[in-house]
Amino acid sequence: MRVLVAGGAGFIGSHYVRELVSGGYEAFAGAEVTVLDKLTYAGDLANLEPVAGRFAFVHGDVCNDELLAHLVPGHDVVINFAAESHVDRSIASAGEFVRTNVQGVQALMQACLDAGTPRIVQVSTDEVYGSIDAGSWAEDAPLAPNSPYSAAKAGGDMIARAYARTHGLPVSITRCGNNYGPYQFPEKVIPLFATNLMDGRTVPLYGDGGNVRDWIHVADHCRGIQLVAERAGESEPGEVFHIAGTAELTNLELTERLLDALGAGWDRVERVADRKGHDRRYSLDDAKLRGLGYAPAIGFEEGLAATVRWYEENRDWWEPLKKRAEDAR
Repeated sequence: MRVLVAGGAGFIGSHYVRELVSGGYEAFAGAEVTVLDKLTYAGDLANLEPVAGRFAFVHGDVCNDELLAHLVPGHDVVINFAAESHVDRSIASAGEFVRTNVQGVQALMQACLDAGTPRIVQVSTDEVYGSIDAGSWAEDAPLAPNSPYSAAKAGGDMIARAYARTHGLPVSITRCGNNYGPYQFPEKVIPLFATNLMDGRTVPLYGDGGNVRDWIHVADHCRGIQLVAERAGESEPGEVFHIAGTAELTNLELTERLLDALGAGWDRVERVADRKGHDRRYSLDDAKLRGLGYAPAIGFEEGLAATVRWYEENRDWWEPLKKRAEDAR
């Protein structure tokens, strides 16, 4: 078996690759793995250093039709993690989000169609649904994205669905909540807060802190993706699967847990103006995937403590990233 992982040097994609080549997914044991990544600011081969030499790496852009036409054939499974994913960056400059998250999906779907790829997974987000006041979204909920990031992800999902409906392309779409865990770029809230607190800095809390997010450890997310990849041949082309987390928290509650974990007080919290178009609450119903045997295995308290320890023990990974980002401002 040959597996192509697009965006495999990013946070979630690299976790999937590390687990896959280490034999963590029994159904794909012994698979030959190819990683395609453009290595933008958030993609880094250091994320794959623990498994260096155990996969083939291609430095390239998921939007490059010619590259994909040569790369995709011969792979039995294609999983697309490639995406621009930071909401604040999309608000400041949306163009690259549309290019990667929409055009990149189209280019990859076309390459898979031309190659006759038997299994494809498009990795997406709960943010495509907008905001929900109560209850949880089922997979057939209408899309109503509110940020350029989520709109671009919704566009990519619709491209994947169109290829499924028009051509019968065997693509499944997964949608998940907020991920956390090791190797997450330190602009995202958990590593940003943790590393700022370690350095004696303040942390920025948007608005009233009442925005609610569903948190899932990256290992659980990737196990859900793997299950969908294994069952993709049995699914309807274009079928959507939700992968829900283990903790639905307001940003205030999340901040409190991080302050406690780092031994810091509320004097380290700086209230800042709310993000434009800030969605109030996300929540997914994942009954379909649970019916296939999925359940998250890592409780939030356990996962958060392990994540904080990882950042404490791996300053050599995140300090250069933060410095480079700050120097670029």
